[in-house]
Amino acid sequence: MFSNKKSYHGVKNGSVYYPKSKLGKKKREIWKQLGIIAFAIGLIGLFLVIDSLMVSTVHCFKLHSRHLQFLKDGKRRIIEEQGPENIMYGRLLSLASTSLTKNESQNEQFSLWEEPNGHVKEWTPCADEPIFAKQQEREKKNNGYILVSANGGLNQQRVAVCNAVTVAALLNATLVIPKFLYSSVWKDPSQFSDIYQEDYFLNYLKDDVQIIKELPAHLQSLDLKAIGSQITDMDIMKEAKPSYYVENILPILQRNGVIHFLGFGNRLAFDPLPSHLQKLRCKCNFHALKFTPRLQKLGSLLIRRIRKSNSRQTEIDKQLFDDQMPNLSPKLKLKKPTKYLALHMRFEIDMVAYSLCEFGGGESERRELERYREVHFPTLVSRIQNLSVSPDELRNYGKCPLTPEESALMLSALGYKSDTYIYLAGSHIYGGQSRLSPFMKLFPNLVTKEDLLSPDELAPLKNFSSQLAALDFMACASSDVFSMTDSGSQLSSLVTGYRIYHGNGRASTLRPNKKRFAKILAQGDEMEWEEFERRVRNMIEENQGGTKRGRGRSVFRLPRTQGCMCRN
Repeated sequence: MFSNKKSYHGVKNGSVYYPKSKLGKKKREIWKQLGIIAFAIGLIGLFLVIDSLMVSTVHCFKLHSRHLQFLKDGKRRIIEEQGPENIMYGRLLSLASTSLTKNESQNEQFSLWEEPNGHVKEWTPCADEPIFAKQQEREKKNNGYILVSANGGLNQQRVAVCNAVTVAALLNATLVIPKFLYSSVWKDPSQFSDIYQEDYFLNYLKDDVQIIKELPAHLQSLDLKAIGSQITDMDIMKEAKPSYYVENILPILQRNGVIHFLGFGNRLAFDPLPSHLQKLRCKCNFHALKFTPRLQKLGSLLIRRIRKSNSRQTEIDKQLFDDQMPNLSPKLKLKKPTKYLALHMRFEIDMVAYSLCEFGGGESERRELERYREVHFPTLVSRIQNLSVSPDELRNYGKCPLTPEESALMLSALGYKSDTYIYLAGSHIYGGQSRLSPFMKLFPNLVTKEDLLSPDELAPLKNFSSQLAALDFMACASSDVFSMTDSGSQLSSLVTGYRIYHGNGRASTLRPNKKRFAKILAQGDEMEWEEFERRVRNMIEENQGGTKRGRGRSVFRLPRTQGCMCRN
């Protein structure tokens, strides 16, 4: 037993104690050490929080607001990289700027965000139904194999593919998956399977036409040109009638067992054509051609960043992206997506040069475009030697593509506000930022795929112009409003038709009458803005409202026709 008086260090009368001097000193040392540790931990924590915020901010900036830096630096780059602005309609631009300033405090009075209501909603897609009921009977009549090497870019090749499908059905032949020719203009080695889902295409059309991936081995060694089976665009008139193929191509096919269409640009007429073949052409374009999952994924990412929303919005989204864009319930859609207008500004150098028009750039512009024509369009150069039509006359005839400046004036007159979010489709605008400057002064929220997708995200598509064009196709087709500047453009034509077919009457498209618009612009110096607005709006309204396809018109652009869409 321990005595209560006995003590040893740390214990007295059953309790722990320290001498006062030692207790105070030790306590101070402990608190000092704890303070140093707490300060170090706090400093490290603060650094980590700041670092996390910086990373998050930079990440958000890159993913959702990359275009802001583009817009902030735009005017500076215009001066540093491209020199002075190229302006053709200074007075109208000034009036437009004043009008846009006034519009900021007003509700939208005219700007079109939906296709005008009316009979357009009476038309519904119906080209996806089976066309041929007796596949075995059709297979017994097979007359041979059709090869196609399609020229042009993404959209020209898309048309060629669906025309080839239709011709194969017409001639009771087997189509080999078309090849895409390498073009000195597009410089893209992409083939069918790089752009479209090959197996999906084969399976979707299997009950309508025979399609295989490769020509049978016993025919691959044939010299098709030597035996007369190679048919170029020089051998077939543009938009040839079905009777031409039956009378001229079918005998060659039956004799040699194979035929090769080289080029095949717009070589099948829209009329007269049996309704089941028209239906097949629509089925190919609007249903069978699906972009690859890789392109769908990147296209979906692009649209989600434009809209600042992660969910599917329309039937068009469903058709374009399948499961690459989620379909969230309304409860999970936290905020309204950003509306946007997609503008296909067909003002690349090939279009500008081919038009033979002038765009205010003087002698240096004329020389540059002449050199381009000599290299890329030698046939055109030889054909225009004796041409007596002047550039001004071409413009008055509506043959010139709209410049960015003219496009901005049109949108201003239609009542779109300066903060309208605009996606610019197309490759490099001829003249660069000096051409875009007048547009961006009126509509600064102008973005491209290069602004919204990072270099790393776009890297797999570098040097593949057709695959990059597929992103533009998706962005234009999914937009709230699509505005074209040249109705002859294949992209504009195909996007317009896709929006009509899958848009449920809600996908508005703006299509200017270039001849009429040229006349309006020519009188701009003596016209007040209100009059300019009125005339531009009348021009656009007359092209709105569910145009039914006329005879000979493209079903790719105007699918409201028998066999393609059905009227309830």
